Amino acid sequence: MSTTSRIAGWGRLFSPGREVQTDDLAHAPPVLFRGLGRSYGDSSLPPASNPVVVNTTRANRIVRFDEKTGVLRAEAGLSLHDINRTFLPRGWFVPVTPGTQFVTLGGMVAADVHGKNHHVDGCFGAHVDRLKMRMANGENLECGPNEQRELFLATVGGMGLTGQIHEVEFPMRRIPTPWVHQVSQRVPDIDSFISGLKDAAREWPMTMGWIDCLSEGANMGRGILIKGRWAHSHEAPARFPSEPLRLRVPIEMPELLLNPLTIKAFNFGYYWKHLRQKQERLVDPWAFFYPLDFLRDWNLLYGPRGFTQYQCVLPTSAGPDAARKFLEVLTKRGGASFLCVIKDCGPESPAFLSFPMPGTSIALDIAVRGDTQQLVDTLNEHVIAAGGRIYLAKDSFTRPEHFRAMEPRLDRFLEVRHKWDPNLTFRSAQSVRLFGDPS
Repeated sequence: MSTTSRIAGWGRLFSPGREVQTDDLAHAPPVLFRGLGRSYGDSSLPPASNPVVVNTTRANRIVRFDEKTGVLRAEAGLSLHDINRTFLPRGWFVPVTPGTQFVTLGGMVAADVHGKNHHVDGCFGAHVDRLKMRMANGENLECGPNEQRELFLATVGGMGLTGQIHEVEFPMRRIPTPWVHQVSQRVPDIDSFISGLKDAAREWPMTMGWIDCLSEGANMGRGILIKGRWAHSHEAPARFPSEPLRLRVPIEMPELLLNPLTIKAFNFGYYWKHLRQKQERLVDPWAFFYPLDFLRDWNLLYGPRGFTQYQCVLPTSAGPDAARKFLEVLTKRGGASFLCVIKDCGPESPAFLSFPMPGTSIALDIAVRGDTQQLVDTLNEHVIAAGGRIYLAKDSFTRPEHFRAMEPRLDRFLEVRHKWDPNLTFRSAQSVRLFGDPS
């Protein structure tokens, strides 16, 4: 075992603590599990009174794989990157992938990750058949959609607070080729973007977009809409695509590097580099699914104070102008971001704290400054008024009263959690902040 004395989420908001590494999860101490640390906020950080988490990344073995059905069972520390390296050349891919492949299976369950295909396939938890877990009382058990269902629904999206996930079982999917047929197009404003996403969802299994969250007036919310599907064998090269080389941000950048002027210049250039209004081409899966993975340690761009990612979903019931009103609030408060992603979300999961609901998801990076709390408060008030919610895997600043106002399922989650862990053995800095757990 090895330890570190200071840890952080991907947003680099550091907390005192020890990260214990082990390849034997069965004998790990009864504390919160943590994978590759790619949740942005404090969901994988320990509480102050017991500043220890178990890093699961050495527990990364494949337990079994069925070539006929595609069912994979593996330890919770296995990364999506290793799954892709192993199974993509064999014609298999996960049913749902988030925007980075540097995440573990346990993390994918705990955050109930979603991707560009949510409107078609839902979240990752919808495809999980079984979980092997160790509970607070030391009991080892298995749960799934048809076995210990309440525990399963609390664990999927439950941010690791119900017990330690040891193994995950789910079906991989056959793909015709490892290439993606991609169509991208410039979109002039947020209203056109929302209607464009809805139109694309009827024909394309994977959709998303980048929006310029600094543009105002008639151009508010302009951006690039991207649609994709797996390419058929007659469309794609016979060769397997090479995983691209990755660059690295070498040092922690000065805080002044990202300011409204540089972000505005980036957004202007990114929008207009798409010279033709519409482009159609084949791309490799890394470019399509994981564009930010090209740059290692890109979180260093935000400087010593780090950043937070704010991700919300605005429900369809709020009306087509809800996204425009959100951007108006954001620009009025000066929430400059060069990374602002918009997606179409499908039906809500039965899992108690799963994030998406039918509507529009907007995610943006916010450099931490003196007014970050006020900005998040204002955005949350807008989301609550619209009937939406935020994503726990990204959150660092939401107040407990705001989260309770936007999450009517919270009491059911807490009831099941307390049934299995009455002493709140498994706690995080986030559960202390949002749920009132002992610090």
